[in-house]
Amino acid sequence: MAVYLLFVVGFVFLIKGADWLVDGSAAIAKNNNVSNLVVGLTIVSMGTSMPELIVNVLASSKDASQIAIGNILGSNIANILLILGVSAFIYPIKIKESTVFYEIPYSIVALLLVAFVANSNLIGSHENSINQVDGVILMAFFGFFIAYIIRLAKNGSTDIINDTPDEKTTAGKSILKVLLGTVGLFFGGQWVVNGAINAAEHFGLSEAFVGLTVVAIGTSLPELVTSAVAAYRKNTDIAMANIIGSNVFNLLWVLGISAIIKPMSFESSLNTDIIILFGASCLILFSVITGKVENQISKPTGSLFLLLYLSYIVFLVYRG
Repeated sequence: MAVYLLFVVGFVFLIKGADWLVDGSAAIAKNNNVSNLVVGLTIVSMGTSMPELIVNVLASSKDASQIAIGNILGSNIANILLILGVSAFIYPIKIKESTVFYEIPYSIVALLLVAFVANSNLIGSHENSINQVDGVILMAFFGFFIAYIIRLAKNGSTDIINDTPDEKTTAGKSILKVLLGTVGLFFGGQWVVNGAINAAEHFGLSEAFVGLTVVAIGTSLPELVTSAVAAYRKNTDIAMANIIGSNVFNLLWVLGISAIIKPMSFESSLNTDIIILFGASCLILFSVITGKVENQISKPTGSLFLLLYLSYIVFLVYRG
């Protein structure tokens, strides 16, 4: 019972830890005259992906690779079908042309790259895995994404993300937030991973199922809150950029770092989830192209996304 209680408390520590880490890091950057745009596209985006990173690193270190990989695929599917669905249901999501022509296609390319490295044995392994070589490849493509962000900043675009504190915070308070956030992420990640492994063993569930459902939704809560609040405030640029940016970070940054630290075995059944994520990503583009309003995801489309996510969960239950 104590393990499952810590499992729930771990999610609280993960989410609050990420929040403190983002706030503290952003304040330090702003106090050193770093622009809001650069802070938003780097520190804030990475910060909302920190729960996934911590869970993945700890899970792979405990040889729970399926929880780690399932967490990323499940989180990204939740980002599109659940979080984008909720956001569009609250208020129609207007999508920038740069997102349609560059960022969404890049997230699809990132997914196809993960599918390739996961199903190819680049160093002669006898089983499918994402190893250190694959991790370096993923991080290289992540570098290209960062280069795109830098070019975006130099071009003076300021309509992507601007979700940093308005007031200045003292250096001491900022550093304390970073330290507390880091501690919260570490212990929260430990409790979530241990609870997930115990749940899989106790209830006879696969680690991939636990990673794709409970862990994935839990680690996606920062993105859910950020996007839902942004949609409620009719600031839909933030909602959309947060979702797509998080997906790219998860696929290239989180999986890349996790694989470099320790290779992760890849179960072929997860290819089904890769196909579902690919379909969900393409569905965004299809919805934008065929929608009544140009470059917009409407409320009915948001409802469809939520229905598809519910169907996906039902599918996982039957498969699991």
